[in-house]
Amino acid sequence: MTTTVVIVDDHAMFRAGVRAELLGQPGSPVDIVGEAEDVSTAVAAIRTHQPEVVLLDVHLPGGGGVEVMRQVGPSEVRFLALSVSDAAEDVIGTIRGGARGYVTKTITGPELVDAITRVADGDAVFSPRLAGFVLDAFAGSIEVAAVDEDLDRLTEREREVMRLIARGYAYKEVAKELFISVKTVETHMSAVLRKLQLSSRHELTRWASDRRLL
Repeated sequence: MTTTVVIVDDHAMFRAGVRAELLGQPGSPVDIVGEAEDVSTAVAAIRTHQPEVVLLDVHLPGGGGVEVMRQVGPSEVRFLALSVSDAAEDVIGTIRGGARGYVTKTITGPELVDAITRVADGDAVFSPRLAGFVLDAFAGSIEVAAVDEDLDRLTEREREVMRLIARGYAYKEVAKELFISVKTVETHMSAVLRKLQLSSRHELTRWASDRRLL
């Protein structure tokens, strides 16, 4: 038995790498029937190929993985998020959007094959650390609505800067990581502190830690 899969990611090289890993496993039960790079091509590929599982990146041009699931609507297709992000708001938001699982891009080829087949069988699959986020959210120890409301004040770039600064990166390191100038980092940081009503990096780190954003 094979599991049909569509890979959705905006980086062609990453899609090629995932394809090679999945098909390169001995006796791989995975059949890749399509690929897509953004929301519109993902929805079209899913409707055309009707795969059993969609490997879905969280951040995509055109609205993100949650928008793909919203446009596809109720169906037999199961979504497995495969993302570089391990932030609580991404994990919880994606699961709330309809995904059956969430794994990070540090996963190995054999582990990904196993995750795909388990999701196809109806299981919910998470990387170990991420399962805790979901359990905490349902238990109420993470205030999901409050996290969303706070983050909605920030632009996507401000969120990226916020997370790196909160993790202890220096301004120069943030600039290098995001390919922007130190001056731009400073501007974004000022906006983040103003919008979140915080006064220092120390307060920002504590704020992000309390919300499981690190």
